[in-house]
Amino acid sequence: MTAGEAARPRVPAVTVAVACFALGIIAGAFTDQWNASRAIPVATESPAPSATPVASASPTPAASASPVAGVASAAPDATAAAAVTPPLDLTAHSVDDPGSVWVVVNKVRPLDPQDYAPDDLQAVADVPGGATMRADAAAAMTALHAEAVDAGAGFTITTGYRDHDLQASLYDGYVADRGREAADMFSARPGYSEHQTGLAADIQADGCRLEACFADTAAGRFVAAHAWEHGFIVRYPDDERDVTGYIYEPWHLRFVGVELATWMHRAGETTLERVFGLDPAPDYR
Repeated sequence: MTAGEAARPRVPAVTVAVACFALGIIAGAFTDQWNASRAIPVATESPAPSATPVASASPTPAASASPVAGVASAAPDATAAAAVTPPLDLTAHSVDDPGSVWVVVNKVRPLDPQDYAPDDLQAVADVPGGATMRADAAAAMTALHAEAVDAGAGFTITTGYRDHDLQASLYDGYVADRGREAADMFSARPGYSEHQTGLAADIQADGCRLEACFADTAAGRFVAAHAWEHGFIVRYPDDERDVTGYIYEPWHLRFVGVELATWMHRAGETTLERVFGLDPAPDYR
């Protein structure tokens, strides 16, 4: 040992060991941080979309599936008839023949001939109003009225069958009073009226005659809920003027038969135009 070495202060061995240990920790942390900055992200944090879509993500509905209760379904057409239970052949009756129970009459589909008159008219028994309708429609109206009375929802008939001349007189009167444009919103021109088929009737109750307030009467609520059970539909529903051509008429019932009325009820359909895939009829051509 030289004199210089003897004069230099000695560092305890324990101190040296601790210092080395600390330096090792710092170096290790730096190395880990550097490696982490170069690491590839874990796949589960940002998964790439599967190249092949999962089949259950976009199921194709079965053609035979029945509509689910409470879920609005697309408007049915002739090709979808089998999807409603029970299925229905929508070609079973003519929509053109004025004598057919399924005839569709609107602003673009006049009766042919326009002076058509049914040959089986009869009085609607036991229903106040003195109306006449075709035989099957009259019997169904009598039964509907009887159930309505039992439920405390009785009504009277304002008008049933109207011939071509009477329809012309009524329509001309409305035109003279309100103008053609306004009249066309609620009254059919002669030869274009469902009343002329003998299958339609206007009903009233509680002082509400030919007005939307009928929907809020006991009779209005009853026929809205039960008319289909007797083969009737509310022909001009709310918010369908662009399809039917007429304002909301909760009082106007059209007989189509129990089979079709039941099918429409279960399908959630309200217009004959959509049921049979016919053109909307908002205006005369």
